[in-house]
Amino acid sequence: MALVLAICFELIIPVQTVVFLLAPLMGVLIGAYANVRAERWRPRARVLANAAYAGLVTGIGISVLYVAIRLVFLYGDGGSLPDGTSLTCPTGPACTYARYVDAGQADELAELGITDGRTFEAAAWRELMTTGAGLIILTGVGGVVGGVARSLSAPRVRETPLLTKPGWDRT
Repeated sequence: MALVLAICFELIIPVQTVVFLLAPLMGVLIGAYANVRAERWRPRARVLANAAYAGLVTGIGISVLYVAIRLVFLYGDGGSLPDGTSLTCPTGPACTYARYVDAGQADELAELGITDGRTFEAAAWRELMTTGAGLIILTGVGGVVGGVARSLSAPRVRETPLLTKPGWDRT
C-alpha cells in the first residue's frame, strides 16, 4: 500500500510533497500491522524491533521507488514542450536544465551554482539522496511509533482462534 501511494503521488509533480507527509503515517500503519500479523504484543523490545524493521524496509522501498521515478524524469527528458515544440538539447539532465532556463529560472539556478546540464545533474543527485534518506527516516520513525502504540495496548483474548496454525490442538 505504501509503495502504491508513493507512486501515485510522485507522478503528479505538484503533489510530491504528499509523499513526505504520508511517509510517517505509512510507517505507523506498517509498524502496527507487522505486529498484528506476528500476533505479537510482548515483550515490548521485540514489538519495537519488529515495528522498526518493518518501517525501515518499507522506507527503503518507498525511497528506492521515489528516486527511481525521479531519475526517469531526469534522464528521460527529451525537451518536448506542451505547445508541441521541442527544446534543442540532448536527452537527459541537459534538457531538464534547458527547460528550467526556458521557464525563466536561470538566475535562481545560477545562485545555487547550477550553470549547465552537468551541474544540474549533480545537484539533482544530491537532492535525491537527501530526499531518499529523509523518506527512510520518516517511515522508520513512523514504524516505531506504530510499534509503541501496539505495545501499549492490551492484548485481546479470543475464546477460539480465528486462524489455526500447524500444531495447534483444535479440541
